[in-house]
Amino acid sequence: MTGGVQEADRRGALPLLAWRAATTLAAPLLPLWLARRARRGKEDPARLRERCGEGAERPPGPLLWLHGASVGESQSALPLIEALAEARPALRFLVTTGTLTAARLLTDRLPGALAGRVQHRFAPLDVPAHVARFLDGWRPDAAVFIESEIWPNLLLAARARGIPMALINARISDRSARGWGRLPGVARRLFGAFDLAIAQTEADAERLRALGARTARAWGNLKFAARPLPAPEPALERLRAAIGARPVLLAASTHPGEEAQVAEAHARLRQDLPDLLTIIAPRHPERGPALARELEGFDPALRSAGALPGPETAIYLADTLGELGLLYRVAGAALIGGSLVPHGGQNPLEAARLGCPVLLGPHTGNFTAIADRMLEAGAALRVADAAALAEAAGGVLTDADRARSMTTAAARIAADAGALPERMAAAIGTLLPAPAPEGDGDAAAHGYKDA
Repeated sequence: MTGGVQEADRRGALPLLAWRAATTLAAPLLPLWLARRARRGKEDPARLRERCGEGAERPPGPLLWLHGASVGESQSALPLIEALAEARPALRFLVTTGTLTAARLLTDRLPGALAGRVQHRFAPLDVPAHVARFLDGWRPDAAVFIESEIWPNLLLAARARGIPMALINARISDRSARGWGRLPGVARRLFGAFDLAIAQTEADAERLRALGARTARAWGNLKFAARPLPAPEPALERLRAAIGARPVLLAASTHPGEEAQVAEAHARLRQDLPDLLTIIAPRHPERGPALARELEGFDPALRSAGALPGPETAIYLADTLGELGLLYRVAGAALIGGSLVPHGGQNPLEAARLGCPVLLGPHTGNFTAIADRMLEAGAALRVADAAALAEAAGGVLTDADRARSMTTAAARIAADAGALPERMAAAIGTLLPAPAPEGDGDAAAHGYKDA
């Protein structure tokens, strides 16, 4: 048995060496790729050097690095950061993301009290030289990767430097696990690099253990514990005044192929709800103008153009960033986008926390545990297509008792994991240097002792 493991590990080294060589050879071409992404609005032109590992400004004292690739991961980290900040007053945080949207929302939603303790950078590309520059500049005391970010050069370089690492809120699909399983030596080296692995579900934990994360355990989904999405009161008052008493159906974070189905459902609903307002908030707001052309038969108003829904507005395109907290507060029912098409769905608990009844399409693989629990508890309704969406939305929008029952059940589910950030913070704290005793000179001021 031991010989087989050693042989698998030996074979696993070859793909990792090949990946290291390939990324090194590709490095001279990556600035062109980054420049192209910047022209398409997918990178910040002024911060491209961060993708090469530059721009380190390490603060004094203990530093925890957290990485979440996109919006969901980085936002789920906020309650964890708050719990860690309260438990470790001297701790500073570096948060890296891979998308512009995640960076903007992190800045917008970071509590003011933490602004001076949290720095953001875009994650370095997985090129050995970029990774080395990043790690040498920041020298984090520990690293936390959120959900499923597995970058070979980055993980192995951090492990070589002795940086303790955690994989939290981890999820891995059967398909991904099978893919990693074809390279058992590679999987063992990468997943085994984590000192701490906390999965969303027991099935995720089992798959992680099989791949090499021997201590993986299931504690639940950190997204259950996220704070309610914010909404500026003046903007909320203006939108409510513009809508008045009209019933509102929201399609939140929609993907291509869903908007036409929502528009069809709207047309069906208007037969019984002639004053219905349907709000469509595309997952990628830059699609707004194209959607306006696609739905021109409904003469949609665009929020990005400064428009508010008037009495005759049938469809309102909320093609703006970071306003779902506002939209959930005015909606009587919300279809969670990415679920009517095979994308896997967005987070339904964002609506649940704000008292908005949830409708889910058939594709909820990104949030299977959450979706199944909500459906079983009567906290959400499943819809298969435009006709089913119209029927379910009509029932919720015209039956206040039903809507109240759904939101009450959803609120209980959302509240169940309220202590999870503190539990995770305590586990992550074991990876950090022990706080120095009070009164221990400069070290106490920084929260750590020099070795």
